[in-house]
Amino acid sequence: MKKSIGPKTLVYPTPAWCIGTYDENGKANAMLVAWGGICCSNPICVTISLRKATYSYGNVIERGAYTINIPSEEQAAVADYLGIASGKKVDKFKESGLTPVKSELVDAPYIEEFPVILECKVLHSFELGLHTQFIGEVLDIKVEETVMDEKGMPDIKKVNPVTYSPDAGNYYGIGRELGRAYKIGKEIAKKS
Repeated sequence: MKKSIGPKTLVYPTPAWCIGTYDENGKANAMLVAWGGICCSNPICVTISLRKATYSYGNVIERGAYTINIPSEEQAAVADYLGIASGKKVDKFKESGLTPVKSELVDAPYIEEFPVILECKVLHSFELGLHTQFIGEVLDIKVEETVMDEKGMPDIKKVNPVTYSPDAGNYYGIGRELGRAYKIGKEIAKKS
């Protein structure tokens, strides 16, 4: 039996992404976000939602770009730091020891140490109450060679991305493989 718990910011898995931006003076900043996901396949787009009160919000508005930096499990603590500290008050790259790299395609930095980077140009923004949703077209994805599979694609087991549990306020890793998409359901499809 299911019990109603009311509307909440709850969906599984929720990403733990670090968004790279430049401020109006060209200072690199990074912020941890959880409100995001893939939103279109043609053009390839991802979305993030930011509160206007964040430093990164103004940076995305100013530059029209952001990077999504996907941390591995080993980088969960530094990713959390990027969500705790304010870029208005500290240089997060200096304090964390992370290295900002200027993107060649968008006006935003990415984090050298993180295994997967998406370079995004803002196509649209929508006011949604407390948050503004930014739709970014993915212009390129950069992947650390050590986390690639034999086909040259990221291997989720090597990336070990961090996920966030909004209800518990904890970070988690990815679980075990359950089967191939568009294949494990074929036995059920044969019955219909």
